Amino acid sequence: MNGNTRRHTSNVVQTEALAHRRDDSIEYIGFRVDGQAVVLNLSEHQRLTPDRSLDLVNHSPTGFEWGYTGSGPAQLACGLLLDYYNDTQVAREHYIAFRNRVISQLECDGPAACWHLTGEEIDAAMATITDDVVALPDGGGPSPTLPENWRTVARPDRRVFQRADRDHYIVLGEGADGWLAVLCSQGDRAYPAPLASRTVSDDADVERAIRALVDESNDLIEPPEGEY
Repeated sequence: MNGNTRRHTSNVVQTEALAHRRDDSIEYIGFRVDGQAVVLNLSEHQRLTPDRSLDLVNHSPTGFEWGYTGSGPAQLACGLLLDYYNDTQVAREHYIAFRNRVISQLECDGPAACWHLTGEEIDAAMATITDDVVALPDGGGPSPTLPENWRTVARPDRRVFQRADRDHYIVLGEGADGWLAVLCSQGDRAYPAPLASRTVSDDADVERAIRALVDESNDLIEPPEGEY
């Protein structure tokens, strides 16, 4: 498959992605061999493996799954979007919503005991889930006030700090009475789960609040002293 014929997308998937719809027919198929999930890209006559998608998200290194909202289906959702769009940002931001909307509904039925998913169906699903954006890192750059394992992620409407070695990030936005800094974890969810927060007045030290949330992130991850 020629990479130039795939749709190059940004955050505005509904408008830009659908405007670059593929001309050729794409079809994926899933079935089981001795109980093991197998997914093929029929158009390229290739088996789809988790290897490439594991570089983006590590939910299920042992393989793909479907038919429910778990880690195996999350890995398949990311793998399918990455293979079809060839766009890491689209796959990374939308795979959870795609899993919830599409992958969780796949069933191996019919005489062939398999499921089929076409490029048209992927396009149609993506046009309905663009509001369910996963707030994951996009590379970012080091912050002079935070530890080396934290990065500043560029967002147009807020400041985001992403922890490189764990699924933790801090979102800084405008609150009702100043600034609101929230420590979140995406995990296996369509929306991030708040872990801790700080409300900061306009004249207070916002950086200090962010560093406090970094410390809370460490407390949540690192075991207490003497417990290993």
